[in-house]
This record gives sequence, structure tokens and C-alpha cells, in this order.
Amino acid sequence: MPYEQVRRSVVSVQLLVQLAAEHGLQAAAALEGSGIGTGVLADPQQEITAAQELRVAGNLVEALGHIPGLGLEAGLRYHLSAYGIWGFALLSSPTFRSAADIALRYLDLSYAFVRFGLREQRGQLQVLMDDRDIPPDTRRFLLERDFAAFINMVRELRPGGLPVLGAQFAFRRPAYAGRYREMLGAEPLFDAAENSVWLDAAYVDAPLPQGNTVMARMCLEQCSQLLARRQVRTGVAGKVRDRLLRNPGEMPGIETVAEEMHMAVRSLRRRLVEEDTSFRALVDEVRQALAEELLTTAKLKLEEVAYRLGYSEPAAFVHAFKRWKGISPMAYRAQRLG
Repeated sequence: MPYEQVRRSVVSVQLLVQLAAEHGLQAAAALEGSGIGTGVLADPQQEITAAQELRVAGNLVEALGHIPGLGLEAGLRYHLSAYGIWGFALLSSPTFRSAADIALRYLDLSYAFVRFGLREQRGQLQVLMDDRDIPPDTRRFLLERDFAAFINMVRELRPGGLPVLGAQFAFRRPAYAGRYREMLGAEPLFDAAENSVWLDAAYVDAPLPQGNTVMARMCLEQCSQLLARRQVRTGVAGKVRDRLLRNPGEMPGIETVAEEMHMAVRSLRRRLVEEDTSFRALVDEVRQALAEELLTTAKLKLEEVAYRLGYSEPAAFVHAFKRWKGISPMAYRAQRLG
């Protein structure tokens, strides 16, 4: 979802402004052009858009980017308590694997700009950090921030953290590479093909000290409700989404929707682009949300889920689901109900 449509708590910006102040950058300069006033900044219940936070990050990079490891310094300020119900849901998770699954499922409730993913192979749980969608001027800062925040999260979930087998980053080795080594407990590689941290998979299913299954379920419900409120679409995109939800088993094409809305197809496409989305993105959004719901709350066979979402065959649904979540629908169901 475009940054302009992703809403989040202002707490993250509070942390960035505090960091800026400690390096001599006044709040007004840190907030310049973001549309965030001091009244909004002072109220932790206020919500802003990811685009507004991105502007603040850009201001910090422009003014303080000469400071080595500024992103790492920023990320270490992010504790689970700063994330509200999302952080509490992770803290209540029975295992690291379940916490990671919750983190990814509700990642838009965090402050991350990096898109995290998981890959398991050869006894490793690899945490992938995709920064390709982040604007170039803030990419390094936000990658370092979100990486350091991830390390903090792991340490708070399990005292001492999880054994790190290795890590790699797709940028040149910085002069402060020793800070990466200290945080990881392992020597990272640089100039690599991707950004990732490799954890020992033998530890990811061990019980976490503060795990509470009942509390975790309550937190998940609140996460679901909060995400739904934040992702409500308006304008033309909202109308299209509502139409798609009306009968997802018979998903209409853009020509049908445009005709029902008394618009030319070209005009509908243009309006959706203006709202930073597309017809295909909205179809995927609706199908993904419904797929997650059907897989976890309805006792339906895979074929039935695929049919209810308008797929002519299960294979097409499986392919789409793997593209959305990185795992198969049945693996996702097993994780959610396990």
C-alpha cells in the first residue's frame, strides 16, 4: 500500500525527533514539510501517514547523515513497548516462530519501511530485509534503523536473543562495521546480493519466557481490528474495493466495474493511479484479506477457498498466495491454527 495510505502512530516520529535533538537538530527542522505540528507530536494517540514519517527521516538524513551509523542509533531506541498492541502481541507469542508470523502478518502496524520476509533452509531461519521500495535518499538510514529495531525485538522476546549464524548486507562495508558485529554476535558480509540475518532454526520453536497463548489471541484480534481501521480506503479506490467485496467468488473485470461506476476504463485507471493504486492491486488486496480469513476461521478445503475467491483452479490460488505471503495456503493455515 502506498505510503500516503499507510497510517501509523506518531510515536516513531517522536523517537526520531528525540534523536535529532540529541544531535543538535531542533524539532521544527526535523518536522519541516511533514505536516506534523507540535500538538500532534505530543499526543501518542495521534496517527500520521508513513509518507509523513518518511519526510522526517529525510530531514534527519539531510541534516545529520554525516554521523556514522545514525540509522543503527535510531533503531536501538525502538522497544516493543513503543509499538502498542503489535508489540504486546509479539511479546505474548508462545514461540519466536509464532511471533515472526504475527510480525509479518501485521507489519503495517509497526513503523518498518523495510519489507521483512522469512525463508527456512538448511537449519536456518533467514530473515529477509527488502529495502527496494524505500526512496534512495533514505534507504540506508531506514534499513539500518529497521534492522537495529529487529535486533532489539529479538532480544526483548528472548533474553540474550537468538543465536545468529550469519548476516549479509547489499551495501559496502562501512567504517563502523564493528557495530554490526557487536549487535549480531557474528561477522556480517557486505556487498552481498540481499539483506538478511540467519538464525539457528533449532531455537525458533522453543517457548518464549513471556508467552501467553490466551493473551496472544486477544492481541491478535485487536491487531486485526486496528489494521482494518487504518486500511480503510476512500475515494474511487474505496468504491472499487467495496464492489469487489460484494461477490468475490465472481470477481468482475475492470470493464464491468467501470461501466457500473459510469466511467470509461481509461478514466478509472487514471483515477486509481492518482490514488496510488491500481485495479489489480485492489483485487489482490481483497483476495488476500479474504484468503487469510477463510483459511483461519472456516473449515474449508483448499479447493473451496479458491472457488470462493474466484479462482478457476486451486493451483492459481496457491501461486497467488505464495506471492502474497511467501508460503503456501496450507502452511499458512497450519501456522495460524497450530
